[in-house]
Amino acid sequence: MVKYFFNETDIKSSWDHVTTAFWQRYPNPFSTHVLTEDVVFREVTADHQLRTRRLLTKTNRLPRWAECIFPTNLAKSVYILEDSVVDPVSKSFTTYTWNLNHTTLMTVRERCVFQQSEERPHCTDIQREAWISSGIYGFSRPIQEFGLARFKSNQVKSMKGLEYVLANMHGEVPQWLLRDPVKDSSEKKGAAMAATLASAGPQKPSQYV
Repeated sequence: MVKYFFNETDIKSSWDHVTTAFWQRYPNPFSTHVLTEDVVFREVTADHQLRTRRLLTKTNRLPRWAECIFPTNLAKSVYILEDSVVDPVSKSFTTYTWNLNHTTLMTVRERCVFQQSEERPHCTDIQREAWISSGIYGFSRPIQEFGLARFKSNQVKSMKGLEYVLANMHGEVPQWLLRDPVKDSSEKKGAAMAATLASAGPQKPSQYV
């Protein structure tokens, strides 16, 4: 069983500006969990598409309930591979990301499309999808629930970070953006998750199908 996430939104900035801001996202006040970013491969194809592969390193802070279950020597960082395609002709920018380590505990695959709005050319439509799965027998469902909650929180931070960079490009960052802290909704479920994992025990696979 896989948890699925889908979201559509827009940014009141042109596609050209959003695409430029994407490559300048880090660092920003909302991305302190992003440690490094490196370009592994980049090319411009014959049809003028920009194809890029990047490796990102992010912190992998476990919630309190997980610290009692998983090894204390579990790596504190997670490696993310990001493939992207920029098509200046169709005004679309597509990214694919997935984690390279901790894949038994949880795998998160994300697809995000930035597309120039047909109705409002000065705006950019954003469509985001994610698939979250876990290979931990007996605990896959609560782990996926936690992963989904953390993903939702992180994508809010990602959007705020992008808005912050765009505002910097245009001159000044609005104070409301800095005054609006992003709370990790996954942590709000920490107590309930701890109780679930403590009492669940291994379950029959059929209950998770």
